[in-house]
Amino acid sequence: MNEYLAITHHDVTAFLRSVADSLGEEGRYVHFGLTSSDVWDTATALQLRDASDILIADIDGLLAVLERQARAHRDTLCVGRTHGVHAEPTTFGLKLAVWVDEMRRNRARMVAARDAVAVGAISGTVGTHASVPPRVEELVCEKLGLGIEAASTQVIQRDRHAQFVTTLALIGASLEKFATEIRALQKTEVREAEEPFDEGQTGSSAMPHKRNPELCERITGLARVLRGYAVTAMENVALWHERDISHSSTERIVFPDATLVLDYMLNLFTGIMERLRVYPEHMRENLERSYGLVFSQRVLLALIETGLSRQEAYAIVQRNAMRAWNERVPFLELLLADPEVTSRLPEAELRGLFDYGYYLKNIGATFERLGL
Repeated sequence: MNEYLAITHHDVTAFLRSVADSLGEEGRYVHFGLTSSDVWDTATALQLRDASDILIADIDGLLAVLERQARAHRDTLCVGRTHGVHAEPTTFGLKLAVWVDEMRRNRARMVAARDAVAVGAISGTVGTHASVPPRVEELVCEKLGLGIEAASTQVIQRDRHAQFVTTLALIGASLEKFATEIRALQKTEVREAEEPFDEGQTGSSAMPHKRNPELCERITGLARVLRGYAVTAMENVALWHERDISHSSTERIVFPDATLVLDYMLNLFTGIMERLRVYPEHMRENLERSYGLVFSQRVLLALIETGLSRQEAYAIVQRNAMRAWNERVPFLELLLADPEVTSRLPEAELRGLFDYGYYLKNIGATFERLGL
């Protein structure tokens, strides 16, 4: 084959001549009525189908770990952050339950992408079946376990492959999102969760104390590679007329690389989540670091229920909240000293609003929805 390739500069014809040599007289029927893309695209469909099965199994493995960790931390209280700033209490398990739901959607996307690319085409040079009847295409695809490209040119249409690669990129984006959260939670000032760090492992060549989130950073970087491949796959949709060969060179890189990269990312992140270090005591410390301001909405709603307009109640609560920030004084202490608050909310009722358990009351409903 390599000898013929040096002459033909065409991998398929070199392969065909090599096979024909070994068959003797019957060799003249090899590739009879076909074009290279009939073979190449149909074979690619088999590879992408089988690669999809591996990736779906990877997703299932990650889902099992995420579901287990979500259940384990269902009621592990932590602060919710919006814009990076303390918002209201949530639980670490609810964070992970959101990831479970997202990965389930990604699994469905991967199954759909598998179905999209698992089609063959044996339709001849421009898809007219002039030299090879449709029945041959039907028999071949049936034997290979593939669907049929109902209408083809010389190639299987590349919107299918674009769907496949963009699906890989989207799954990579989800993994990047999860990894970015762990990176943020691993900051020294936060330290609520931390990726695994083994005995003897080093985080910095210069600073022995460092425990860096390098695995999660690796996932973040690789997600960028997948997004680049997705752009390439979409560029491959628009080919000239019944086909050109501009897509071929890119696909020889993109298809094997993208599937291998995502396989690696899924397995790497599964390992991270399996051995994730979680620090509930730090979560509680951080929760209390904002002087009780996480209860501001409860106070707001309680004041509105006493008859104040929303605008009036908001102004009272915000005024005290800003003082708590600026003066580093407990929010509750300021409220108890504010006549506009105490004239409407008795001390016992006001203190009762500062209850973390309030934020856990409906967590179970989300877990029930997810079957967790």
